[in-house]
Amino acid sequence: MTLKARLSDPRILLAPGIYDGLTALLAQDAGFEALYLSGAAVAYTKLGRPDIGLSSVSEMADTMTLIADRIDLPVIIDADTGFGNALNAQRTMRLYERAGASALQVEDQTYPKRCGHLSNKSLISKAEMSGKIAAMADARRSDDTLIIARTDAIAVDGLEAALDRAGAYLDAGADVLFIEAPKSEADMAAITTRFAGRIPLLANMVEGGKTPVSSAQELEDKGFSIAIFPGGIVRALAHAGRDYYQSLVEHGTTAPFRDRMFDFGGLNNVIGTPQMLELGGRYDPNSAD
Repeated sequence: MTLKARLSDPRILLAPGIYDGLTALLAQDAGFEALYLSGAAVAYTKLGRPDIGLSSVSEMADTMTLIADRIDLPVIIDADTGFGNALNAQRTMRLYERAGASALQVEDQTYPKRCGHLSNKSLISKAEMSGKIAAMADARRSDDTLIIARTDAIAVDGLEAALDRAGAYLDAGADVLFIEAPKSEADMAAITTRFAGRIPLLANMVEGGKTPVSSAQELEDKGFSIAIFPGGIVRALAHAGRDYYQSLVEHGTTAPFRDRMFDFGGLNNVIGTPQMLELGGRYDPNSAD
């Protein structure tokens, strides 16, 4: 099922954050219907840096290509600002679509951007962003590839300005609206009152961020269509990784940590090593029967 078709279902779509083939595989095996390739998570893991616009379009496209080669689920990919003006955004659309993305999330910050839950953001004009959305729509090869328009205006100009911008982005051709970092339940209610039923709405859940964290069911009840938890996997793995390295340096062995790890065979089972070796054997005339 395409992402576009899935969004016609009234059930909320829960899309966890991923950043590579392994996290994508783990999420697929857990039973999710779609995934979210987070630019922040790529910056955290590949660069060991904050989400302040340091990741490049080619790094994201390469990551998307590797993920699409490993899993079958639709992937929403973070396109930041489109990495420049409308022509850059068109190129980003072509690169990401060719890499296998099902939807591109583009935002109205200036470039380079910063995480939506950091302070001191700045915005391009509403007209420029609307043009960028239209340009991306013109560049996509398939109508099944969705454009998720994000506005960061709440933090800069307030809620009403964000709602006004979101309306303009809907008119410009956005397929989904993402009004970033509402600060309260009242803000979230204002968003769904204005737009629910007109266009799918995405909610971003960031542990420790500016928006009250709700469950997927609670967000569905509010009127949202997509719930993403983009950076949670990195926060979980960073916590576990820190404990692992501290244990290893303290004890000089992984033995005290062993009950919190896969062993060699366990990880190979997770990533499908036996199945891959069996498949390879079918094409190897020298392989034993």
